[in-house]
Amino acid sequence: MSLRPAPLIALLLSVTSLGACGSPGPVEEPPLSEEALAAVAKDPGAPTNSLARQSDDLFALDGLGETRALVLMHGGRIAVERYAPGYDQDTRFISWSMAKTVTAVMIGMLVADGKLRLDAPAPVPRWQRAGDPRAEITLRQLLQMRSGLEHTEAGEVPYESGEVRMLFLDGRNDMADYATAQPLEAEPGAQFEYSSNTTVILADIAARALTDSANPDVRRKAVADYLQSRLFGPLGMTSVVPEFDRAGTLIGGSLMHATARDWAKMGELLRTKGAYRGEQLVPRGWVEEMVTPSPRSPHYGLQTWLNRPLPDTQEHPLFPDRAPHSAFSLIGHMGQYVFVSPGQKLTVVRLGHSDAPQREAMLQQLADLIELYPAN
Repeated sequence: MSLRPAPLIALLLSVTSLGACGSPGPVEEPPLSEEALAAVAKDPGAPTNSLARQSDDLFALDGLGETRALVLMHGGRIAVERYAPGYDQDTRFISWSMAKTVTAVMIGMLVADGKLRLDAPAPVPRWQRAGDPRAEITLRQLLQMRSGLEHTEAGEVPYESGEVRMLFLDGRNDMADYATAQPLEAEPGAQFEYSSNTTVILADIAARALTDSANPDVRRKAVADYLQSRLFGPLGMTSVVPEFDRAGTLIGGSLMHATARDWAKMGELLRTKGAYRGEQLVPRGWVEEMVTPSPRSPHYGLQTWLNRPLPDTQEHPLFPDRAPHSAFSLIGHMGQYVFVSPGQKLTVVRLGHSDAPQREAMLQQLADLIELYPAN
Protein backbone atom coordinates (compact mmCIF):
# COMPACT_ATOMS: atom_id res chain seq x y z
CA MET A 1 0.00 0.00 0.00
CA SER A 2 1.39 3.40 -1.02
CA LEU A 3 1.97 6.00 1.73
CA ARG A 4 2.59 8.89 -0.65
CA PRO A 5 0.80 12.14 0.36
CA ALA A 6 -2.28 13.05 -1.51
CA PRO A 7 -1.73 15.62 -4.30
CA LEU A 8 -3.46 18.46 -2.39
CA ILE A 9 -1.38 17.88 0.72
CA ALA A 10 1.77 17.72 -1.35
CA LEU A 11 0.89 21.01 -3.04
CA LEU A 12 0.30 22.72 0.30
CA LEU A 13 3.57 21.42 1.65
CA SER A 14 5.46 22.72 -1.36
CA VAL A 15 3.84 26.16 -1.11
CA THR A 16 4.70 26.34 2.60
CA SER A 17 8.27 25.33 1.86
CA LEU A 18 8.64 27.94 -0.85
CA GLY A 19 7.18 30.60 1.42
CA ALA A 20 9.65 29.71 4.13
CA CYS A 21 12.56 29.92 1.72
CA GLY A 22 11.51 33.38 0.67
CA SER A 23 10.69 34.76 4.15
CA PRO A 24 12.73 37.76 5.24
CA GLY A 25 15.34 37.31 7.96
CA PRO A 26 15.60 39.41 11.11
CA VAL A 27 15.42 43.15 10.53
CA GLU A 28 18.86 44.69 10.66
CA GLU A 29 19.22 47.56 13.11
CA PRO A 30 20.72 50.79 11.79
CA PRO A 31 24.41 51.30 12.50
CA LEU A 32 25.28 53.02 15.74
CA SER A 33 26.38 56.62 15.52
CA GLU A 34 29.77 57.78 16.77
CA GLU A 35 27.94 59.83 19.41
CA ALA A 36 26.13 56.76 20.72
CA LEU A 37 29.33 54.72 20.94
CA ALA A 38 31.33 57.60 22.44
CA ALA A 39 28.83 57.86 25.32
CA VAL A 40 29.86 54.42 26.60
CA ALA A 41 33.02 54.16 28.70
CA LYS A 42 35.61 51.42 28.47
CA ASP A 43 34.65 48.24 30.37
CA PRO A 44 31.14 49.46 31.23
CA GLY A 45 30.03 46.20 32.85
CA ALA A 46 27.59 45.29 30.04
CA PRO A 47 27.92 44.80 26.26
CA THR A 48 29.11 48.08 24.77
CA ASN A 49 26.98 47.99 21.63
CA SER A 50 23.84 47.08 23.57
CA LEU A 51 24.45 49.92 26.01
CA ALA A 52 25.04 52.33 23.15
CA ARG A 53 21.88 51.17 21.38
CA GLN A 54 19.58 51.37 24.41
CA SER A 55 21.04 54.71 25.51
CA ASP A 56 20.68 56.11 22.01
CA ASP A 57 17.04 55.00 21.90
CA LEU A 58 16.37 56.91 25.11
CA PHE A 59 17.40 60.10 23.30
CA ALA A 60 16.13 59.31 19.80
CA LEU A 61 12.89 57.34 19.92
CA ASP A 62 9.62 59.15 19.37
CA GLY A 63 7.07 59.23 22.15
CA LEU A 64 9.48 59.32 25.10
CA GLY A 65 9.69 63.06 25.55
CA GLU A 66 13.02 64.85 25.67
CA THR A 67 15.96 63.22 27.41
CA ARG A 68 18.48 65.94 28.21
CA ALA A 69 21.01 64.04 30.32
CA LEU A 70 21.87 60.42 31.05
CA VAL A 71 24.51 59.26 33.51
CA LEU A 72 24.77 55.56 34.31
CA MET A 73 27.21 54.47 37.01
CA HIS A 74 28.16 50.85 37.55
CA GLY A 75 30.20 49.85 40.57
CA GLY A 76 31.03 53.47 41.32
CA ARG A 77 32.30 54.33 37.83
CA ILE A 78 30.61 56.22 35.02
CA ALA A 79 29.68 53.65 32.37
CA VAL A 80 27.47 55.84 30.18
CA GLU A 81 27.24 59.63 29.96
CA ARG A 82 25.41 61.58 27.30
CA TYR A 83 23.68 64.93 26.86
CA ALA A 84 21.22 66.38 24.38
CA PRO A 85 22.32 69.41 22.32
CA GLY A 86 22.41 72.51 24.49
CA TYR A 87 23.24 70.60 27.69
CA ASP A 88 26.50 69.27 29.09
CA GLN A 89 28.23 68.08 32.25
CA ASP A 90 28.22 71.62 33.66
CA THR A 91 24.48 72.22 33.21
CA ARG A 92 22.51 72.50 36.43
CA PHE A 93 19.24 70.62 36.20
CA ILE A 94 16.23 71.35 38.41
CA SER A 95 15.34 68.64 40.87
CA TRP A 96 11.64 69.13 41.25
CA SER A 97 10.59 66.41 43.70
CA MET A 98 13.96 64.65 43.69
CA ALA A 99 14.79 67.26 46.33
CA LYS A 100 12.49 65.44 48.76
CA THR A 101 14.96 62.60 49.16
CA VAL A 102 17.78 65.05 49.84
CA THR A 103 15.64 66.67 52.53
CA ALA A 104 15.10 63.24 54.09
CA VAL A 105 18.86 62.70 54.17
CA MET A 106 19.26 66.01 56.02
CA ILE A 107 16.57 65.04 58.53
CA GLY A 108 18.36 61.72 59.13
CA MET A 109 21.61 63.50 59.89
CA LEU A 110 19.82 65.75 62.38
CA VAL A 111 18.28 62.69 64.03
CA ALA A 112 21.75 61.18 64.29
CA ASP A 113 22.98 64.44 65.80
CA GLY A 114 20.34 64.15 68.51
CA LYS A 115 18.52 67.29 67.38
CA LEU A 116 15.37 65.46 66.24
CA ARG A 117 13.56 62.23 67.18
CA LEU A 118 11.96 60.07 64.52
CA ASP A 119 8.98 58.80 66.48
CA ALA A 120 8.33 61.85 68.63
CA PRO A 121 5.63 64.38 67.80
CA ALA A 122 6.89 66.71 65.08
CA PRO A 123 8.24 69.91 66.71
CA VAL A 124 5.90 72.33 64.94
CA PRO A 125 5.04 75.22 67.33
CA ARG A 126 1.62 75.87 65.76
CA TRP A 127 0.50 72.33 66.50
CA GLN A 128 1.42 72.39 70.19
CA ARG A 129 -1.56 74.46 71.27
CA ALA A 130 -3.91 72.74 73.71
CA GLY A 131 -6.44 70.53 72.00
CA ASP A 132 -4.84 70.63 68.54
CA PRO A 133 -5.08 67.08 67.10
CA ARG A 134 -2.13 67.78 64.81
CA ALA A 135 0.12 67.52 67.86
CA GLU A 136 -0.03 63.74 67.36
CA ILE A 137 1.70 63.87 63.97
CA THR A 138 5.16 62.34 64.27
CA LEU A 139 8.30 63.08 62.29
CA ARG A 140 8.13 59.56 60.82
CA GLN A 141 4.59 60.14 59.59
CA LEU A 142 5.66 63.33 57.84
CA LEU A 143 8.56 61.52 56.19
CA GLN A 144 6.27 58.71 55.03
CA MET A 145 3.64 61.12 53.64
CA ARG A 146 0.94 60.01 56.06
CA SER A 147 0.47 63.11 58.21
CA GLY A 148 -3.28 63.29 57.58
CA LEU A 149 -3.09 66.99 56.69
CA GLU A 150 -5.57 68.25 54.13
CA HIS A 151 -3.89 68.47 50.73
CA THR A 152 -4.36 68.24 46.98
CA GLU A 153 -1.05 67.76 45.17
CA ALA A 154 -2.44 68.24 41.69
CA GLY A 155 -5.93 68.89 40.38
CA GLU A 156 -7.76 69.72 37.19
CA VAL A 157 -7.64 73.40 38.12
CA PRO A 158 -3.97 74.17 38.88
CA TYR A 159 -4.60 77.09 41.23
CA GLU A 160 -6.70 74.85 43.47
CA SER A 161 -3.72 72.56 44.09
CA GLY A 162 -2.24 72.93 47.56
CA GLU A 163 1.23 72.59 46.08
CA VAL A 164 0.66 75.36 43.51
CA ARG A 165 -0.85 77.66 46.10
CA MET A 166 2.11 77.11 48.43
CA LEU A 167 4.82 77.49 45.78
CA PHE A 168 3.41 80.27 43.63
CA LEU A 169 0.33 81.93 45.15
CA ASP A 170 -0.77 82.87 48.67
CA GLY A 171 1.76 80.64 50.42
CA ARG A 172 4.90 81.56 48.48
CA ASN A 173 6.43 84.05 50.92
CA ASP A 174 6.25 81.73 53.94
CA MET A 175 5.63 78.23 52.66
CA ALA A 176 5.96 76.48 56.00
CA ASP A 177 3.38 78.81 57.53
CA TYR A 178 0.95 77.91 54.74
CA ALA A 179 1.67 74.17 54.97
CA THR A 180 1.43 73.87 58.75
CA ALA A 181 -1.85 75.83 58.79
CA GLN A 182 -3.73 73.06 56.97
CA PRO A 183 -6.29 71.13 59.04
CA LEU A 184 -6.45 67.37 59.35
CA GLU A 185 -8.53 65.43 56.84
CA ALA A 186 -7.58 62.01 58.22
CA GLU A 187 -6.19 60.53 61.41
CA PRO A 188 -2.40 60.95 61.56
CA GLY A 189 -0.72 57.85 60.18
CA ALA A 190 -3.88 56.36 58.68
CA GLN A 191 -3.32 56.97 54.98
CA PHE A 192 -0.68 57.79 52.38
CA GLU A 193 -1.02 61.06 50.50
CA TYR A 194 1.87 62.42 48.49
CA SER A 195 2.47 66.06 49.42
CA SER A 196 5.17 68.54 48.48
CA ASN A 197 3.89 70.76 51.28
CA THR A 198 4.79 68.07 53.81
CA THR A 199 8.43 68.24 52.73
CA VAL A 200 8.49 72.00 53.29
CA ILE A 201 7.30 71.31 56.83
CA LEU A 202 10.27 68.97 57.22
CA ALA A 203 12.61 71.65 55.89
CA ASP A 204 11.20 74.14 58.40
CA ILE A 205 11.71 71.61 61.20
CA ALA A 206 15.33 71.27 60.10
CA ALA A 207 15.84 75.03 60.20
CA ARG A 208 14.34 75.23 63.70
CA ALA A 209 16.64 72.42 64.82
CA LEU A 210 19.67 74.36 63.60
CA THR A 211 18.82 77.87 64.81
CA ASP A 212 16.43 79.60 67.21
CA SER A 213 16.39 82.69 65.02
CA ALA A 214 13.36 83.71 62.97
CA ASN A 215 15.53 85.94 60.78
CA PRO A 216 15.26 84.62 57.19
CA ASP A 217 18.94 85.21 56.46
CA VAL A 218 20.02 83.38 59.59
CA ARG A 219 17.70 80.45 58.85
CA ARG A 220 18.86 80.26 55.25
CA LYS A 221 22.52 80.32 56.22
CA ALA A 222 22.09 77.72 58.97
CA VAL A 223 20.55 75.18 56.61
CA ALA A 224 22.81 75.98 53.64
CA ASP A 225 25.94 75.73 55.80
CA TYR A 226 24.79 72.44 57.32
CA LEU A 227 24.11 70.88 53.92
CA GLN A 228 27.39 72.15 52.53
CA SER A 229 29.60 71.11 55.43
CA ARG A 230 27.97 67.77 56.19
CA LEU A 231 26.72 66.54 52.81
CA PHE A 232 27.44 68.41 49.59
CA GLY A 233 31.03 69.39 50.41
CA PRO A 234 32.27 65.97 51.57
CA LEU A 235 30.44 64.28 48.69
CA GLY A 236 32.00 66.63 46.13
CA MET A 237 28.63 67.93 44.94
CA THR A 238 30.05 71.31 43.98
CA SER A 239 27.23 72.42 41.68
CA VAL A 240 24.25 72.24 44.05
CA VAL A 241 22.12 75.36 44.42
CA PRO A 242 19.22 74.95 46.89
CA GLU A 243 16.39 77.52 46.83
CA PHE A 244 14.77 79.16 49.85
CA ASP A 245 11.58 81.18 50.31
CA ARG A 246 11.43 84.69 51.77
CA ALA A 247 11.07 83.29 55.29
CA GLY A 248 14.39 81.49 54.89
CA THR A 249 12.88 78.01 54.57
CA LEU A 250 14.47 75.54 52.20
CA ILE A 251 12.04 74.65 49.40
CA GLY A 252 12.99 71.10 50.17
CA GLY A 253 10.25 69.38 48.21
CA SER A 254 10.85 70.95 44.83
CA LEU A 255 13.72 73.29 44.16
CA MET A 256 17.34 72.22 44.15
CA HIS A 257 19.63 72.49 41.14
CA ALA A 258 22.67 70.34 40.30
CA THR A 259 24.53 68.75 37.42
CA ALA A 260 23.68 65.24 36.29
CA ARG A 261 26.99 64.01 37.71
CA ASP A 262 26.18 65.51 41.10
CA TRP A 263 22.74 63.91 41.08
CA ALA A 264 24.54 60.64 40.38
CA LYS A 265 26.74 61.23 43.43
CA MET A 266 23.63 61.52 45.60
CA GLY A 267 22.34 58.25 44.18
CA GLU A 268 25.68 56.57 44.77
CA LEU A 269 25.71 57.75 48.39
CA LEU A 270 22.40 56.00 48.94
CA ARG A 271 23.53 52.90 47.03
CA THR A 272 26.50 52.58 49.40
CA LYS A 273 24.22 53.17 52.41
CA GLY A 274 25.61 56.56 53.31
CA ALA A 275 29.33 55.81 52.94
CA TYR A 276 31.70 57.75 50.70
CA ARG A 277 35.44 57.12 50.39
CA GLY A 278 35.62 55.43 53.76
CA GLU A 279 33.57 58.05 55.61
CA GLN A 280 30.01 57.41 56.81
CA LEU A 281 28.36 60.70 55.83
CA VAL A 282 24.84 59.46 56.57
CA PRO A 283 24.12 56.74 59.14
CA ARG A 284 23.76 53.35 57.45
CA GLY A 285 20.66 52.62 59.50
CA TRP A 286 19.01 55.82 58.30
CA VAL A 287 19.47 54.94 54.62
CA GLU A 288 18.00 51.51 55.37
CA GLU A 289 15.06 53.25 57.04
CA MET A 290 14.59 55.45 53.96
CA VAL A 291 14.10 52.40 51.73
CA THR A 292 11.85 50.48 54.13
CA PRO A 293 8.21 50.41 52.95
CA SER A 294 5.72 52.49 54.87
CA PRO A 295 2.83 50.58 56.47
CA ARG A 296 0.47 52.59 54.26
CA SER A 297 2.44 52.51 50.98
CA PRO A 298 4.63 49.54 49.99
CA HIS A 299 6.15 51.59 47.18
CA TYR A 300 7.25 54.50 49.41
CA GLY A 301 9.75 54.83 52.23
CA LEU A 302 11.03 58.07 53.76
CA GLN A 303 10.61 60.63 50.97
CA THR A 304 11.85 57.95 48.56
CA TRP A 305 10.04 55.84 45.94
CA LEU A 306 10.54 52.07 46.13
CA ASN A 307 10.50 49.59 43.25
CA ARG A 308 8.18 47.26 45.15
CA PRO A 309 4.93 45.89 43.73
CA LEU A 310 1.59 47.25 44.78
CA PRO A 311 -1.11 44.86 45.99
CA ASP A 312 -3.64 45.91 43.33
CA THR A 313 -3.82 47.55 39.93
CA GLN A 314 -2.70 51.00 41.06
CA GLU A 315 -0.39 52.84 38.67
CA HIS A 316 3.24 52.43 39.73
CA PRO A 317 5.81 55.21 39.22
CA LEU A 318 8.61 52.68 38.54
CA PHE A 319 8.81 49.15 37.08
CA PRO A 320 8.84 46.41 39.76
CA ASP A 321 8.19 43.79 37.07
CA ARG A 322 11.48 44.60 35.34
CA ALA A 323 14.02 45.46 38.04
CA PRO A 324 14.88 44.19 41.53
CA HIS A 325 12.45 45.06 44.29
CA SER A 326 15.41 46.34 46.31
CA ALA A 327 15.78 49.23 43.84
CA PHE A 328 14.51 52.72 44.66
CA SER A 329 14.43 56.15 43.11
CA LEU A 330 14.39 59.88 43.51
CA ILE A 331 11.61 61.06 41.18
CA GLY A 332 10.88 64.59 40.00
CA HIS A 333 8.15 66.28 37.97
CA MET A 334 8.20 65.76 34.19
CA GLY A 335 10.59 62.83 34.21
CA GLN A 336 13.55 63.48 36.52
CA TYR A 337 14.95 60.21 37.92
CA VAL A 338 17.87 59.03 39.99
CA PHE A 339 17.26 55.27 39.94
CA VAL A 340 19.37 53.17 42.32
CA SER A 341 19.65 49.38 42.17
CA PRO A 342 22.12 48.15 44.81
CA GLY A 343 21.91 44.53 43.64
CA GLN A 344 23.01 45.57 40.16
CA LYS A 345 25.57 48.10 41.47
CA LEU A 346 23.75 50.72 39.43
CA THR A 347 22.86 54.37 39.73
CA VAL A 348 21.08 55.77 36.68
CA VAL A 349 20.28 59.47 36.25
CA ARG A 350 17.78 60.47 33.57
CA LEU A 351 16.85 64.14 33.34
CA GLY A 352 14.60 65.79 30.81
CA HIS A 353 11.00 66.60 30.00
CA SER A 354 8.27 63.99 29.48
CA ASP A 355 4.55 64.27 30.06
CA ALA A 356 2.56 61.44 31.67
CA PRO A 357 2.07 59.21 28.58
CA GLN A 358 5.66 59.83 27.49
CA ARG A 359 6.97 58.92 30.95
CA GLU A 360 5.25 55.56 30.79
CA ALA A 361 7.00 54.74 27.52
CA MET A 362 10.29 56.30 28.62
CA LEU A 363 10.37 54.20 31.78
CA GLN A 364 10.10 51.03 29.72
CA GLN A 365 13.04 52.17 27.62
CA LEU A 366 14.96 52.97 30.81
CA ALA A 367 14.14 49.46 32.03
CA ASP A 368 15.55 48.05 28.76
CA LEU A 369 18.81 49.78 29.60
CA ILE A 370 18.85 48.64 33.22
CA GLU A 371 18.11 45.02 32.29
CA LEU A 372 21.48 44.85 30.50
CA TYR A 373 23.03 44.49 33.96
CA PRO A 374 22.52 41.24 35.89
CA ALA A 375 21.05 41.39 39.37
CA ASN A 376 22.99 39.73 42.17
